[in-house]
Amino acid sequence: MSLKAFHIVFVIASTLLAFGFGGWMLLDYRDEQAGWQLALGVSSLASGVGLLAYGRYVLKKLKNVSYL
Repeated sequence: MSLKAFHIVFVIASTLLAFGFGGWMLLDYRDEQAGWQLALGVSSLASGVGLLAYGRYVLKKLKNVSYL
């Protein structure tokens, strides 16, 4: 597996995990009103956005590298 293929798989999995965890924490915050849940939810969503930007950067940088 090439570096490009690894990054695509890893960034997609990490982004889904970050957005899923962020959504889960925000739903828990809505029920319990605990400040730490809000902080974790917002920071996880911000991490998801950062991972999307990183994935786009890597794909642009490795545009000429094959997937194999």
